[in-house]
Amino acid sequence: MQTTIDQATFDELKETAGADFAVELVDTFLTEAPVMIAELHRAFAAGDAETFRRMAHSLKSNGNTFGACAFAAMARGLELGGLASVRAEDGAPLDALDAEYARVAHALTELKGG
Repeated sequence: MQTTIDQATFDELKETAGADFAVELVDTFLTEAPVMIAELHRAFAAGDAETFRRMAHSLKSNGNTFGACAFAAMARGLELGGLASVRAEDGAPLDALDAEYARVAHALTELKGG
């Protein structure tokens, strides 16, 4: 079973950025990611391909920063596949991203306290 957060990546972030700044980054992500995900959903509903791609790209990059590998891979798939791929699956990839974000948020909240 794949872990939600790759511990080595998260530890490297703490070492490189400093533990306190890593916690700040987590807090920022936990605040901003839900807004970006909501914007991704809005862009999907509106057929706004450029905003959809940008939001997916940002989410992918943020996920990679924290070692949220599955989340980042899902966002990458959305970025590369675009609106058409999500429409072809009746929005299921967005639902999967939502569910994975919930796991990531929970795991990061636990890690920042540890």
